[in-house]
Amino acid sequence: MTPAARLSAAIEVLADIAERRRPAPDALKDWGLAHRFAGSKDRAAIASLVYDALRRRASAAHVMGDAGPRAILLGTLVLARGMDAAGIALLCTGERFAPEPLSAEEAARLAAPSLADAPPHVAGDFPDWLSEDLAAAFGDGLVEEMQALATRAPIDIRVNTLKAERQRLIPALAHLNPAITPHAPTGLRFAAGEDGRGPTLQATPEFIKGLFEIQDEGSQVVAALAGAAPGLQVVDLCAGGGGKTLELAALMDNSGQIYATDADARRLAPIHERLTRAGARNVQVRTPRGRGDEPLADLAGRMDLVLVDAPCTGIGTWRRNPDTKWRVRPGALDERMKEQDLVLDRAARLVKPGGRIAYITCSVIPRENDHRIAAFLEINADFEPVDPGEVLALAPDTLSERDDLVSAPGLGVQLSPLRTGTDGFYLAILQRNS
Repeated sequence: MTPAARLSAAIEVLADIAERRRPAPDALKDWGLAHRFAGSKDRAAIASLVYDALRRRASAAHVMGDAGPRAILLGTLVLARGMDAAGIALLCTGERFAPEPLSAEEAARLAAPSLADAPPHVAGDFPDWLSEDLAAAFGDGLVEEMQALATRAPIDIRVNTLKAERQRLIPALAHLNPAITPHAPTGLRFAAGEDGRGPTLQATPEFIKGLFEIQDEGSQVVAALAGAAPGLQVVDLCAGGGGKTLELAALMDNSGQIYATDADARRLAPIHERLTRAGARNVQVRTPRGRGDEPLADLAGRMDLVLVDAPCTGIGTWRRNPDTKWRVRPGALDERMKEQDLVLDRAARLVKPGGRIAYITCSVIPRENDHRIAAFLEINADFEPVDPGEVLALAPDTLSERDDLVSAPGLGVQLSPLRTGTDGFYLAILQRNS
């Protein structure tokens, strides 16, 4: 397919997403099934255009004065891809699968794109109903922070230290051009190509052997700061597919014990194969047998550390999942907050005196982060927050003295694409004193 034909296809997919209010992956899959002539590179290029358009949907519509799929794609080419009006006009000829030629107004708007008069939620490309929450998180830096969250994310991996060392893995992956992550001591980073695709890491012999896992650097950092150490008794309370469980096992050097569980038994399905591949031998998976079952009842008051990778809106991962930011609704936020309170209460029952809870979200808004910690502390007098400065002191040198990473109320640590070049992650540590 030509670049022009790919642009037409992306406009078609974006229209399908808008008209049928469906997730982008579903629309892209259906388009591919209906257009089997399109090769894998074509499908990847079309998906990249669609996801870039979703990242910049509001600002692109503002620049073009039109919120239709064609206008958003054209605005995206300027804002996200740096194309000029002349280059875009060459794609829009109306010839053989190409979009129709630019109108005079489209050409004029593309020649002088401006967000100078755009309100924050438009310039920052986020839903207006989240404006108050995000302003509470970022203050005067709101637009700049959100624009960073509207860019593409790199692909990060965590070297599995149970089987490999970073410096020894780099030569094995040299053909994929790895770079050392700025902060995570066992991370490597890979840039996406022009088509938005990264290297096929999961097809490499090194991945199949369990030498690394794909994991954002921010996720690596907050899990490492949770305080897992060899010999401890640890619960991963929202383990899901096991990404952070695997990191805990490596941090603990396969000693001590990790109990991994999740309220949704279906989310635990991939964890068994991943544990085997990684060589993690100190993990016991506790699968709930039904609604209301507590598979950790025998562990009450015995744990050194309970890691809570809490269910959340996922706002901090919008770089990777731009589709979700336009589908999240206030009701979903309210539901996540209830779940966060419940899982913190559950964690509290497991911690022994002197033990700790590590509360993690991939969100950047205080209502899911500091507010949940404050609400927990109000009703749990036997817990107190660990000073975020003390938590950061354990971080790599690039982060250990970063006062700007301490959340405004001083209860936790907040990472973001602008501040740390990672996804948006929050971490607070709570210690039980009696």
